Order: sequence, then C-alpha cells, then structure tokens
Amino acid sequence: MPGFLLNTATDTLLKKDFGEYREKGQPHPFMERHSLGHLVPFNHQDFDLWTKATQLGLRTFHESSGFIVGGGLDDVWHNPITDEIHIVDYKSTATKRNKDLTALETITLEGAYKSGYKRQLEIYQWILRQNGFNVSDTGYFLFVNGDQHFADGMLEKDKDKAQMNFEVQLIEYIGDDSWVERKILDLKECLVSSDYPDHSTSGFGPKGNKECEYLTLFKGLNENT
Repeated sequence: MPGFLLNTATDTLLKKDFGEYREKGQPHPFMERHSLGHLVPFNHQDFDLWTKATQLGLRTFHESSGFIVGGGLDDVWHNPITDEIHIVDYKSTATKRNKDLTALETITLEGAYKSGYKRQLEIYQWILRQNGFNVSDTGYFLFVNGDQHFADGMLEKDKDKAQMNFEVQLIEYIGDDSWVERKILDLKECLVSSDYPDHSTSGFGPKGNKECEYLTLFKGLNENT
C-alpha cells in the first residue's frame, strides 16, 4: 500500500523551513507572527533521530510492561528562558469552502479521527518526559491546507512545473498525558490474555460513530464465505 507521499513531502519541506532557523538559534518569522518569538526550533543533538518514525527514533523503555514505546515526531520548539520544550506536529489537509463560499474552511481539532492527533502529541510529550525533558503541556499543530477552490490552476505556462498554494494555520493544544501509563498496562494485559476483547461497536469507525473497522471487515468476510 503506497504511503502518504504528498503528506510526507509537506512534512519534509516544513522541516527544511524550521531547520534553517534551528541552526541559527532564532525563531522562524512564522513563529514571530504568531506571538511565539520567545521560542526557537529546538537544536538538540538527537533531534534528527527523534524524527525517524520507522526506527522508533524517539523512544523510552517502560519497565512495568517491558514495552519500548516510541515513534517519530515532526518538530520541537524550545523556550530558552524557561528551558521548556513544546511538541509540534505538522499536518496536511485540503478542506472544503466555508459556508459563505468565500474562503477555505477553518481547521479545528474536533472530530473523531482528530482525537488520534491529540493522543499522538500527548504520547510524544510523555516519552520526552520519560527522557528527562521539561515538556510543556502546550503543544502545537501546524496545518498546511491545500487550496483547490480559489486557485486558478497549478501548471506554469512556460515550463514543466506546477505549484499548489497552501494556507497555513497554527492551532495551540493543551495536552494531558495522564492516560498513557494506564493504557500501556492495559495493552500488556490484553496481549498476555488468553481471551480477546470484543470489537467496539461505536466510536472507532471511519466516521467515529461507526463500529470498529475490523468488525466491519470480519462481518463482510463471514457474509461472503
């Protein structure tokens, strides 16, 4: 199954944007425009490793379960005055037009699948705290929103190039990682149990209020065998 190649490309470009200012030890102009000039992209020796999701570059060993918990984050911003760090997660999307049809719809963190975004950020907060960092509860989601409604097109007339315009939106989020420890232990209990849990009938489907996608899959398989 192909990866999310366009999403990966926007992540890579954003890392280049903030990486330039990481080396300088200065806030990116985008950060200053959003009243975050007191923060700078975190220039830590392990930062590149932390971004490598397939290698669990950001990780911790959870002794109570025996699990290695990890992933790969997008960015970290640092407050040099308080020595706090803030987790930043890049997201790519393409929203519809607003009700007035005058602009792209404003992005929010509401909706079933976006609860996964929040959990992801909170797990990163928890992992970095386990590694001894002073992590702020305040994190940020940086959305790039592809404009397919108000742009006249994307092809350049005189060369084989194309450009897609994006609106950028920064959303502050106050995380709470208090659930992580308990959930890891619940996962361990489930894995070592001789009984498997029932599929969820609501809250975990494509639209959030639908049944578990695996339950839907297995029902379909049973109906066709």
